[in-house]
Amino acid sequence: MRPSTEEELAEIVRGAAGPLRIRGGGTRAIGRTDGAPLETAGLAGVRLYEPGALTLVAGAGSPLGEIEAMLAAEGQRLPFEAPDLRGLLGREGVSTLGGVVAANGSGPRRIQAGACRDSLIGVRFVDGAGQVVKNGGRVMKNVTGYDLVKLMAGSHGTLGVLSEVAFKLLPLPETELTLALPDLAPERAVEAMAAALGSPFDVSGAAHWPGRGTFLRIEGFEASVRYRAGRLRRLLAGFGEAAEVESPWAAIRDVAPFHGREGDVWRLSLRPSDGPAVAARAGGAALFDWGGGLVWILTEPGTDLRARIGPFAGHATLVRGTAPVAAFHPEPLPLAALAASLRARFDPRGLFNPGLMA
Repeated sequence: MRPSTEEELAEIVRGAAGPLRIRGGGTRAIGRTDGAPLETAGLAGVRLYEPGALTLVAGAGSPLGEIEAMLAAEGQRLPFEAPDLRGLLGREGVSTLGGVVAANGSGPRRIQAGACRDSLIGVRFVDGAGQVVKNGGRVMKNVTGYDLVKLMAGSHGTLGVLSEVAFKLLPLPETELTLALPDLAPERAVEAMAAALGSPFDVSGAAHWPGRGTFLRIEGFEASVRYRAGRLRRLLAGFGEAAEVESPWAAIRDVAPFHGREGDVWRLSLRPSDGPAVAARAGGAALFDWGGGLVWILTEPGTDLRARIGPFAGHATLVRGTAPVAAFHPEPLPLAALAASLRARFDPRGLFNPGLMA
């Protein structure tokens, strides 16, 4: 099923006799679910683009690459640097805007510009009763239903099927510069990243790639970038000499170090200060992003990483692998009850991606 209009989508949902597996471009879905495939790629096209207002409204099935190219031609971008997970997951296909929103896909710039949900200002979607729901608006001043807009980001298609999304945008920077510190132990790398992020120099990327270095990005007008980079070098002198290097951010964003390598891939979200110790308990290869608050771990196939590392303040998601566990971290009972009540409210028949969050 591949509707081309919102009305067709609503009709399909109203007439559904069993579970539906929601699919955008099939490039970033994780976890296991059953049901008849419902593809949203037919719901494509720009509904509104106002460069002067830094506002975009587009169909949820719009290809991400086409949207990014259109914005770049106007000197603009989506703020959250959406990752491309095709190489990591071994998939083909075309990533869609709705898929990015459903996964709350957010790259290295999250530490400065926020996650996808922080740039999302409006949604239209079809709920489990086949009703079209509209929340938010085309400008940030319209905050009607703003909480529901945020709920849809990261819901992985379990609350409704997105048909349209609206974003605030940012200008492309004039200059981007990356500094690399010599390869540090993870503990020292996290300390260095914390110092950089706590500085007034507006760092927009902070990642540690073991064996390669600790990377820090500065963006903006060229004179400002050069000045801030010089000051940052002096601030971090105690961690080693920082050198200017070619941009590694696409590789970090897309978790390129784990492409084509056998094993399970886990995504850990946690306090940056906890990252090195948790990664050490996990074993295997690691990649640290978001100043250490996001840790990617590559383990041997079938590893139950949650059992291996034990309790910690955060969550571990199985992004790729064969471990016999739920993809998403078990929620505390009060939060699980709240999530279940939301799903019952928006999808009372249990149509959308059943079992995904179990």
